[in-house]
Amino acid sequence: MTTGAIAPQGAIPSAARATDSTRAARLLYLDNIRVALITLVVVGHIAIMYGAPGDWFYYEVETTNPIVGVLFTFLLGIGASFLLGLFFYMAAYLTPPAYERKGARRFVADRLLRLGVPLLIFAFIFNPLIECGVTRHDDPSVSLLSCLPTELPGLDGGGFSVMWFVELLLIFSLLYVALRAIRPSPQRTETRVPGNATVALFALALGLVTFLVRLIAPVNWWWEPPHLEPAHLPQYAFFFAAGILAYQGGWFERLFIERVRVWRWVALAGVLTMPLLAIAAGALEGELRPDGAGGWNSLALIYSVWEGFTGVGLTITVLAWARARFNCQGPLLREMARCSYAVYFLHPPIIVYLALALSGIAMSGALKFLWVAPLGVTICYLAAYALRRVPGVRRIL
Repeated sequence: MTTGAIAPQGAIPSAARATDSTRAARLLYLDNIRVALITLVVVGHIAIMYGAPGDWFYYEVETTNPIVGVLFTFLLGIGASFLLGLFFYMAAYLTPPAYERKGARRFVADRLLRLGVPLLIFAFIFNPLIECGVTRHDDPSVSLLSCLPTELPGLDGGGFSVMWFVELLLIFSLLYVALRAIRPSPQRTETRVPGNATVALFALALGLVTFLVRLIAPVNWWWEPPHLEPAHLPQYAFFFAAGILAYQGGWFERLFIERVRVWRWVALAGVLTMPLLAIAAGALEGELRPDGAGGWNSLALIYSVWEGFTGVGLTITVLAWARARFNCQGPLLREMARCSYAVYFLHPPIIVYLALALSGIAMSGALKFLWVAPLGVTICYLAAYALRRVPGVRRIL
Protein backbone atom coordinates (compact mmCIF):
# COMPACT_ATOMS: atom_id res chain seq x y z
CA MET A 1 0.00 0.00 0.00
CA THR A 2 2.81 2.55 0.06
CA THR A 3 6.32 3.14 -1.16
CA GLY A 4 7.73 4.94 1.85
CA ALA A 5 9.55 3.22 4.67
CA ILE A 6 12.44 3.49 7.02
CA ALA A 7 15.02 1.20 8.60
CA PRO A 8 14.13 -0.02 12.07
CA GLN A 9 16.45 0.33 15.00
CA GLY A 10 16.76 -3.43 15.19
CA ALA A 11 17.97 -3.45 11.60
CA ILE A 12 20.40 -0.57 11.96
CA PRO A 13 21.76 -1.05 15.48
CA SER A 14 21.89 2.09 17.56
CA ALA A 15 25.35 3.57 17.98
CA ALA A 16 24.84 3.09 21.70
CA ARG A 17 24.83 -0.67 21.06
CA ALA A 18 27.93 -0.74 18.85
CA THR A 19 30.83 -3.01 19.69
CA ASP A 20 32.81 -0.48 21.74
CA SER A 21 32.48 3.04 23.08
CA THR A 22 34.91 4.60 20.61
CA ARG A 23 33.09 3.13 17.64
CA ALA A 24 29.77 4.16 19.20
CA ALA A 25 30.92 7.77 19.38
CA ARG A 26 31.89 7.66 15.72
CA LEU A 27 28.51 6.24 14.68
CA LEU A 28 26.13 8.58 16.50
CA TYR A 29 25.52 10.31 13.20
CA LEU A 30 23.88 7.13 11.85
CA ASP A 31 21.32 7.34 14.67
CA ASN A 32 20.78 11.01 13.87
CA ILE A 33 20.30 10.32 10.17
CA ARG A 34 17.69 7.73 11.07
CA VAL A 35 15.77 10.26 13.17
CA ALA A 36 15.84 12.88 10.41
CA LEU A 37 14.77 10.51 7.67
CA ILE A 38 12.02 8.73 9.57
CA THR A 39 10.58 12.15 10.32
CA LEU A 40 10.68 12.90 6.59
CA VAL A 41 8.91 9.60 5.89
CA VAL A 42 6.06 10.52 8.24
CA VAL A 43 5.86 13.98 6.67
CA GLY A 44 5.92 12.44 3.18
CA HIS A 45 2.99 10.16 3.93
CA ILE A 46 1.03 13.08 5.35
CA ALA A 47 1.82 14.99 2.15
CA ILE A 48 0.33 12.17 0.05
CA MET A 49 -2.94 12.50 1.97
CA TYR A 50 -3.06 16.19 1.05
CA GLY A 51 -2.18 16.13 -2.64
CA ALA A 52 1.28 14.67 -3.24
CA PRO A 53 1.57 11.77 -5.71
CA GLY A 54 1.96 8.36 -4.10
CA ASP A 55 0.25 5.22 -2.84
CA TRP A 56 -1.35 5.46 0.61
CA PHE A 57 -4.39 4.40 2.63
CA TYR A 58 -6.32 7.66 2.51
CA TYR A 59 -6.47 10.66 0.20
CA GLU A 60 -8.26 13.74 1.42
CA VAL A 61 -7.03 15.86 -1.49
CA GLU A 62 -6.25 13.84 -4.62
CA THR A 63 -5.18 16.77 -6.79
CA THR A 64 -3.52 20.04 -6.02
CA ASN A 65 -2.45 23.15 -7.94
CA PRO A 66 0.38 22.65 -10.49
CA ILE A 67 3.08 24.49 -8.52
CA VAL A 68 2.41 22.54 -5.32
CA GLY A 69 2.22 19.36 -7.41
CA VAL A 70 5.70 19.97 -8.84
CA LEU A 71 7.04 20.74 -5.35
CA PHE A 72 5.59 17.55 -3.87
CA THR A 73 6.84 15.50 -6.84
CA PHE A 74 10.28 17.08 -6.44
CA LEU A 75 10.54 16.23 -2.74
CA LEU A 76 9.23 12.67 -3.06
CA GLY A 77 11.33 12.02 -6.16
CA ILE A 78 14.51 13.11 -4.40
CA GLY A 79 13.63 10.91 -1.44
CA ALA A 80 12.94 7.89 -3.66
CA SER A 81 16.34 8.24 -5.32
CA PHE A 82 18.39 7.64 -2.19
CA LEU A 83 16.52 7.46 1.11
CA LEU A 84 15.89 3.72 1.27
CA GLY A 85 19.14 2.91 -0.50
CA LEU A 86 20.95 4.87 2.22
CA PHE A 87 19.23 2.86 4.93
CA PHE A 88 19.96 -0.46 3.26
CA TYR A 89 23.58 0.65 2.96
CA MET A 90 23.83 1.53 6.66
CA ALA A 91 21.97 -1.64 7.68
CA ALA A 92 24.32 -3.75 5.59
CA TYR A 93 27.41 -2.04 7.01
CA LEU A 94 26.32 -2.96 10.53
CA THR A 95 25.18 -6.49 9.65
CA PRO A 96 28.59 -8.29 9.67
CA PRO A 97 29.61 -7.06 13.16
CA ALA A 98 26.18 -8.01 14.52
CA TYR A 99 26.56 -11.47 12.97
CA GLU A 100 30.07 -11.88 14.40
CA ARG A 101 28.96 -10.74 17.84
CA LYS A 102 25.89 -12.98 18.06
CA GLY A 103 26.64 -15.96 15.87
CA ALA A 104 24.33 -17.31 13.17
CA ARG A 105 21.61 -18.81 15.39
CA ARG A 106 21.23 -15.83 17.71
CA PHE A 107 21.48 -13.39 14.80
CA VAL A 108 18.58 -15.12 13.00
CA ALA A 109 16.51 -15.26 16.19
CA ASP A 110 17.09 -11.56 16.78
CA ARG A 111 16.06 -10.65 13.24
CA LEU A 112 12.93 -12.79 13.45
CA LEU A 113 11.97 -11.10 16.72
CA ARG A 114 12.71 -7.51 15.74
CA LEU A 115 11.60 -7.73 12.12
CA GLY A 116 9.26 -10.70 11.83
CA VAL A 117 7.02 -10.03 14.85
CA PRO A 118 6.24 -6.37 13.95
CA LEU A 119 5.64 -7.47 10.36
CA LEU A 120 2.94 -9.94 11.44
CA ILE A 121 1.36 -7.53 13.93
CA PHE A 122 1.06 -4.89 11.24
CA ALA A 123 -0.35 -7.27 8.64
CA PHE A 124 -2.97 -8.88 10.88
CA ILE A 125 -3.92 -5.99 13.19
CA PHE A 126 -2.79 -2.53 12.08
CA ASN A 127 -3.48 -2.84 8.36
CA PRO A 128 -7.08 -4.14 8.79
CA LEU A 129 -7.82 -1.44 11.38
CA ILE A 130 -6.55 1.30 9.06
CA GLU A 131 -8.39 0.00 6.00
CA CYS A 132 -11.62 -0.40 7.94
CA GLY A 133 -11.25 3.04 9.47
CA VAL A 134 -11.11 4.56 5.99
CA THR A 135 -14.01 2.38 4.79
CA ARG A 136 -16.20 3.37 7.74
CA HIS A 137 -15.30 7.04 7.24
CA ASP A 138 -16.67 6.81 3.69
CA ASP A 139 -19.65 4.65 4.71
CA PRO A 140 -20.53 4.80 8.44
CA SER A 141 -23.12 2.05 7.98
CA VAL A 142 -20.32 -0.54 7.68
CA SER A 143 -19.61 -2.13 11.05
CA LEU A 144 -16.06 -2.69 12.25
CA LEU A 145 -16.71 -6.37 13.01
CA SER A 146 -17.99 -7.06 9.51
CA CYS A 147 -15.16 -5.10 7.87
CA LEU A 148 -12.13 -6.53 9.69
CA PRO A 149 -12.30 -10.09 8.28
CA THR A 150 -12.39 -8.73 4.73
CA GLU A 151 -9.10 -6.86 5.24
CA LEU A 152 -7.02 -9.75 6.56
CA PRO A 153 -3.99 -10.74 4.42
CA GLY A 154 -4.77 -12.89 1.39
CA LEU A 155 -3.35 -13.93 -1.96
CA ASP A 156 -4.14 -10.53 -3.43
CA GLY A 157 -1.99 -8.75 -0.85
CA GLY A 158 -0.11 -9.42 2.36
CA GLY A 159 -1.26 -6.29 4.19
CA PHE A 160 2.35 -5.26 4.77
CA SER A 161 2.05 -1.66 3.55
CA VAL A 162 5.13 0.26 4.74
CA MET A 163 6.38 -2.89 6.43
CA TRP A 164 7.52 -4.22 3.05
CA PHE A 165 10.82 -2.58 3.94
CA VAL A 166 11.12 -4.69 7.08
CA GLU A 167 10.15 -7.75 5.06
CA LEU A 168 12.86 -7.11 2.46
CA LEU A 169 15.46 -6.35 5.12
CA LEU A 170 14.62 -9.66 6.79
CA ILE A 171 15.09 -11.42 3.44
CA PHE A 172 18.46 -9.72 2.87
CA SER A 173 19.57 -10.61 6.41
CA LEU A 174 18.69 -14.28 5.95
CA LEU A 175 20.46 -14.31 2.58
CA TYR A 176 23.56 -12.92 4.30
CA VAL A 177 23.40 -15.74 6.87
CA ALA A 178 23.14 -18.28 4.05
CA LEU A 179 26.12 -16.68 2.29
CA ARG A 180 28.21 -16.83 5.44
CA ALA A 181 27.33 -20.50 5.84
CA ILE A 182 28.53 -21.22 2.31
CA ARG A 183 31.53 -18.89 2.34
CA PRO A 184 32.73 -17.66 5.72
CA SER A 185 34.01 -14.11 5.34
CA PRO A 186 37.70 -13.40 5.87
CA GLN A 187 38.85 -11.12 8.64
CA ARG A 188 38.14 -7.44 8.12
CA THR A 189 41.07 -5.68 6.45
CA GLU A 190 41.44 -2.18 5.07
CA THR A 191 41.53 -2.39 1.31
CA ARG A 192 41.90 0.30 -1.30
CA VAL A 193 38.99 2.71 -1.34
CA PRO A 194 37.07 2.61 -4.65
CA GLY A 195 37.98 5.55 -6.88
CA ASN A 196 35.55 7.99 -8.44
CA ALA A 197 35.55 6.01 -11.70
CA THR A 198 34.54 2.84 -9.84
CA VAL A 199 31.79 4.65 -7.96
CA ALA A 200 30.56 6.18 -11.24
CA LEU A 201 30.43 2.72 -12.85
CA PHE A 202 28.45 1.50 -9.84
CA ALA A 203 25.95 4.35 -10.29
CA LEU A 204 25.71 3.75 -14.05
CA ALA A 205 25.23 0.00 -13.61
CA LEU A 206 22.54 0.68 -11.02
CA GLY A 207 20.74 3.03 -13.42
CA LEU A 208 20.89 0.62 -16.35
CA VAL A 209 19.78 -2.40 -14.34
CA THR A 210 16.93 -0.31 -12.93
CA PHE A 211 15.88 0.65 -16.47
CA LEU A 212 15.87 -3.00 -17.57
CA VAL A 213 13.81 -4.10 -14.57
CA ARG A 214 11.28 -1.34 -15.25
CA LEU A 215 10.73 -2.64 -18.77
CA ILE A 216 8.81 -5.44 -17.06
CA ALA A 217 7.79 -3.89 -13.72
CA PRO A 218 7.30 -0.09 -13.82
CA VAL A 219 7.36 2.20 -10.79
CA ASN A 220 4.38 1.68 -8.46
CA TRP A 221 3.72 -1.84 -9.76
CA TRP A 222 3.70 -4.12 -6.72
CA TRP A 223 4.31 -7.83 -6.61
CA GLU A 224 1.60 -9.38 -4.43
CA PRO A 225 1.12 -10.94 -1.96
CA PRO A 226 4.61 -10.12 -0.59
CA HIS A 227 3.96 -6.47 -1.54
CA LEU A 228 7.38 -5.69 -2.99
CA GLU A 229 8.13 -3.13 -5.71
CA PRO A 230 10.62 -4.58 -8.24
CA ALA A 231 11.22 -1.15 -9.83
CA HIS A 232 13.37 -0.03 -6.89
CA LEU A 233 14.74 -3.44 -5.93
CA PRO A 234 18.05 -2.87 -7.81
CA GLN A 235 18.71 0.22 -5.66
CA TYR A 236 18.14 -1.71 -2.43
CA ALA A 237 20.17 -4.75 -3.50
CA PHE A 238 23.07 -2.69 -4.88
CA PHE A 239 23.33 -0.56 -1.74
CA PHE A 240 23.01 -3.51 0.62
CA ALA A 241 25.81 -5.34 -1.20
CA ALA A 242 27.92 -2.16 -1.18
CA GLY A 243 27.43 -1.81 2.58
CA ILE A 244 28.68 -5.35 3.18
CA LEU A 245 31.75 -4.72 1.02
CA ALA A 246 32.34 -1.37 2.71
CA TYR A 247 32.51 -2.99 6.13
CA GLN A 248 34.67 -5.86 4.95
CA GLY A 249 37.14 -3.49 3.28
CA GLY A 250 37.11 -0.91 6.06
CA TRP A 251 36.41 1.95 3.64
CA PHE A 252 32.97 3.08 4.82
CA GLU A 253 34.12 6.38 6.31
CA ARG A 254 37.30 6.84 4.30
CA LEU A 255 35.28 6.75 1.07
CA PHE A 256 33.21 9.75 2.09
CA ILE A 257 36.21 11.73 3.29
CA GLU A 258 38.11 11.23 0.03
CA ARG A 259 35.26 11.38 -2.49
CA VAL A 260 32.71 13.76 -1.06
CA ARG A 261 33.74 16.83 -3.07
CA VAL A 262 33.04 15.28 -6.48
CA TRP A 263 29.85 13.53 -5.41
CA ARG A 264 28.53 16.63 -3.68
CA TRP A 265 28.42 18.28 -7.11
CA VAL A 266 26.77 15.19 -8.59
CA ALA A 267 24.12 15.34 -5.86
CA LEU A 268 23.54 19.04 -6.47
CA ALA A 269 23.16 18.46 -10.22
CA GLY A 270 20.63 15.72 -9.52
CA VAL A 271 18.59 17.91 -7.18
CA LEU A 272 18.59 20.84 -9.63
CA THR A 273 17.48 18.70 -12.58
CA MET A 274 14.68 16.92 -10.71
CA PRO A 275 12.10 19.68 -11.41
CA LEU A 276 12.83 19.30 -15.14
CA LEU A 277 12.16 15.57 -14.91
CA ALA A 278 8.96 16.21 -12.94
CA ILE A 279 7.72 18.67 -15.56
CA ALA A 280 8.70 16.31 -18.39
CA ALA A 281 6.70 13.57 -16.64
CA GLY A 282 3.61 15.79 -16.52
CA ALA A 283 3.66 17.24 -13.00
CA LEU A 284 2.29 20.56 -14.27
CA GLU A 285 -0.68 18.72 -15.76
CA GLY A 286 -1.75 17.39 -12.37
CA GLU A 287 -1.04 13.72 -13.14
CA LEU A 288 2.25 12.02 -13.97
CA ARG A 289 2.44 10.23 -17.31
CA PRO A 290 3.44 6.54 -17.26
CA ASP A 291 6.46 7.07 -19.57
CA GLY A 292 8.95 7.79 -16.80
CA ALA A 293 7.76 4.88 -14.66
CA GLY A 294 9.14 2.34 -17.11
CA GLY A 295 9.18 1.08 -20.66
CA TRP A 296 11.35 1.38 -23.75
CA ASN A 297 11.49 5.18 -23.96
CA SER A 298 14.02 7.93 -23.37
CA LEU A 299 12.31 9.41 -20.29
CA ALA A 300 12.38 6.06 -18.45
CA LEU A 301 16.07 5.62 -19.32
CA ILE A 302 17.00 9.15 -18.26
CA TYR A 303 15.03 8.84 -15.02
CA SER A 304 16.63 5.48 -14.14
CA VAL A 305 20.18 6.74 -14.77
CA TRP A 306 19.40 10.02 -13.00
CA GLU A 307 18.17 8.03 -10.00
CA GLY A 308 21.36 5.95 -9.93
CA PHE A 309 23.76 8.90 -9.95
CA THR A 310 21.63 11.13 -7.73
CA GLY A 311 21.14 8.35 -5.20
CA VAL A 312 24.87 7.64 -4.98
CA GLY A 313 25.73 11.34 -4.80
CA LEU A 314 23.19 12.12 -2.10
CA THR A 315 24.14 9.06 -0.05
CA ILE A 316 27.80 10.03 0.02
CA THR A 317 27.00 13.69 0.67
CA VAL A 318 24.53 13.05 3.50
CA LEU A 319 26.80 10.57 5.26
CA ALA A 320 29.83 12.85 4.98
CA TRP A 321 27.90 15.89 6.22
CA ALA A 322 26.32 14.03 9.12
CA ARG A 323 29.62 12.53 10.19
CA ALA A 324 31.26 15.98 10.25
CA ARG A 325 28.38 18.10 11.59
CA PHE A 326 25.76 15.83 13.13
CA ASN A 327 27.74 13.37 15.24
CA CYS A 328 26.52 14.34 18.71
CA GLN A 329 23.34 13.85 20.71
CA GLY A 330 21.52 15.57 23.53
CA PRO A 331 18.95 13.78 25.70
CA LEU A 332 16.03 14.60 23.37
CA LEU A 333 17.73 13.44 20.18
CA ARG A 334 19.02 10.32 21.92
CA GLU A 335 15.50 9.37 22.99
CA MET A 336 14.13 10.14 19.52
CA ALA A 337 16.73 7.78 18.04
CA ARG A 338 15.64 5.04 20.43
CA CYS A 339 12.01 5.60 19.45
CA SER A 340 12.59 5.75 15.69
CA TYR A 341 11.60 2.16 14.87
CA ALA A 342 8.48 2.44 17.02
CA VAL A 343 7.59 5.68 15.19
CA TYR A 344 7.94 3.90 11.88
CA PHE A 345 5.78 1.02 13.10
CA LEU A 346 3.08 3.26 14.61
CA HIS A 347 2.86 6.16 12.19
CA PRO A 348 0.44 4.74 9.57
CA PRO A 349 -2.55 4.26 11.93
CA ILE A 350 -1.75 7.45 13.81
CA ILE A 351 -1.59 9.82 10.84
CA VAL A 352 -4.49 8.18 8.98
CA TYR A 353 -6.83 8.38 11.97
CA LEU A 354 -5.61 11.91 12.67
CA ALA A 355 -6.48 12.92 9.10
CA LEU A 356 -9.87 11.24 9.38
CA ALA A 357 -10.59 13.10 12.63
CA LEU A 358 -9.67 16.44 11.00
CA SER A 359 -11.34 15.76 7.65
CA GLY A 360 -14.31 17.98 8.49
CA ILE A 361 -12.13 21.09 8.58
CA ALA A 362 -12.45 22.86 5.23
CA MET A 363 -9.02 23.97 4.06
CA SER A 364 -6.78 23.66 1.01
CA GLY A 365 -4.59 20.59 0.91
CA ALA A 366 -1.30 22.50 1.03
CA LEU A 367 -2.39 24.66 3.98
CA LYS A 368 -3.78 21.72 5.91
CA PHE A 369 -0.57 19.79 5.34
CA LEU A 370 1.46 22.62 6.89
CA TRP A 371 -0.20 22.28 10.28
CA VAL A 372 -1.14 18.58 10.28
CA ALA A 373 2.45 17.49 9.52
CA PRO A 374 4.10 18.85 12.70
CA LEU A 375 1.12 17.71 14.78
CA GLY A 376 1.27 14.21 13.34
CA VAL A 377 5.04 13.89 13.81
CA THR A 378 4.77 15.03 17.45
CA ILE A 379 2.00 12.55 18.23
CA CYS A 380 3.97 9.71 16.60
CA TYR A 381 7.06 10.31 18.75
CA LEU A 382 5.03 10.70 21.94
CA ALA A 383 3.11 7.49 21.21
CA ALA A 384 6.36 5.64 20.46
CA TYR A 385 7.90 6.86 23.71
CA ALA A 386 4.85 5.70 25.68
CA LEU A 387 4.73 2.30 23.94
CA ARG A 388 8.40 1.61 24.64
CA ARG A 389 7.77 2.05 28.35
CA VAL A 390 5.55 -1.05 28.32
CA PRO A 391 7.53 -4.02 29.71
CA GLY A 392 8.99 -6.22 27.00
CA VAL A 393 8.30 -3.88 24.09
CA ARG A 394 11.87 -2.57 23.89
CA ARG A 395 13.10 -6.06 23.00
CA ILE A 396 11.15 -5.71 19.76
CA LEU A 397 10.87 -1.95 19.11
